[in-house]
Amino acid sequence: MSAADGRAARARVRRGAHGEFAPASDRPDPLDVLARQGATRVQELLPLRYERMAASPFAFFRGAAAVMAADLAATPATGLRVQLCGDAHLANFGGFAAPDRQLVFDLNDFDESLPGPWEWDVKRLAASIAIVGRERGFGGRQRRDTVRAAVRRYREAIDQFAGLGHLAVWYARLDADTIARRWREELPEEQARAFDRNLQKAHRKTSLRALDKLTEHVDGRLRIVSDPPLIVPLDQLAGDRGTPELVTELLAQHAATVSGATARLVARYRYVDAALKVVGVGSVGTRAWIALLLGDDERDPLFLQLKEAQPSVLEPYAGASEFDHHGERVVRGQWLMQAASDIFLGWISATGLDDRRRDFYVRQLWDWKRSADVERMVPEALAAYGEMCGWTLARAHARSGDAGAIAAYLGSSDAFERALARFAEAYADLNERDHAALVAALRPGGRLAAGAEAPVGAPALAG
Repeated sequence: MSAADGRAARARVRRGAHGEFAPASDRPDPLDVLARQGATRVQELLPLRYERMAASPFAFFRGAAAVMAADLAATPATGLRVQLCGDAHLANFGGFAAPDRQLVFDLNDFDESLPGPWEWDVKRLAASIAIVGRERGFGGRQRRDTVRAAVRRYREAIDQFAGLGHLAVWYARLDADTIARRWREELPEEQARAFDRNLQKAHRKTSLRALDKLTEHVDGRLRIVSDPPLIVPLDQLAGDRGTPELVTELLAQHAATVSGATARLVARYRYVDAALKVVGVGSVGTRAWIALLLGDDERDPLFLQLKEAQPSVLEPYAGASEFDHHGERVVRGQWLMQAASDIFLGWISATGLDDRRRDFYVRQLWDWKRSADVERMVPEALAAYGEMCGWTLARAHARSGDAGAIAAYLGSSDAFERALARFAEAYADLNERDHAALVAALRPGGRLAAGAEAPVGAPALAG
């Protein structure tokens, strides 16, 4: 029945209709959307969030998943649902170490993961390609060709996965060696060298490297460095339960959500120190800790990240999560979509001074994690990278959704990719206007100027 479902969906929603985009007449003010998000975040960090988003249209796009969620809700949808990444832009794909210690390429951000229309992830990916293409100075035709290449790869891959057994889909993954061969054979020499340099940097990004960069000895004791507001050690967080006992309690919660073998592994490490550490663009203002643990000595460190998970920005439009705990929602979405996941993935809850429960998910801080520098790519490299992302997204969707129905809907023509190229350009126009509105709001006299100019000290962790 999969193919029949896909053909029925095509009768309801023309493939070309996905390219007919215009903002809704009652579209929420994007700055109001960001302000509502900010109400539940660490207030002292909001100026930093806005500053990072104002850096460029792509930086704004990265932080504006909630804005685009509202826009996507008004676009045509086939009714075919998958587990969504929820924020599938170019910078949220990258390399990391699989449990078998091979470097793999996959989606790497699931803060917004939720079941919903498969088209939403593809449209966010397509729009990000157009936006990056503009920042790189690519011409209109180059941008359209690059978007179409990524979406075509998604279409071809979802058709491929529709013809495979479930186990074959589950085991499919893109590893660094496969990528390297193509990169070296098809792209300009400088881009190939940049890929090799990035690969070498990924292998160096380990807990040992984090120990070297993020810690110091104070009175003979190993401590995480203080660099407020970006890194604030736990004992400097005034007004919070800044005690080792709190972190030890949270790590015990975490051990109960991982596999028995991983729980035994974590138990072999002892807690040393923790700090609040600002991460990313879109996540700035959410509460994110890093915890340093040691094995027998300092040659065996383990850094864990405990990152706050708030409700997905998709929930008002795609429906509430089946999981009451948003850390669990993130982790289960990641398990479902990734070909290989961090063995330390788990979830915890903590209660702040306001007696409000806050959900977190846990993962390794650095484990060969590396993202491509998409804002330096030439057209050929961006097209190749977009195709990798398209294939990866199709594989992720095939693990949870009806690949046969999606493949039948897309068919064998280029109708959908041509539509998405139009959508991406239209959305890039809108994103530039939204970015300009944020920049204006941060100028003296603008609606965000006072907050943007406020001094940033050591932020409250749980308040």
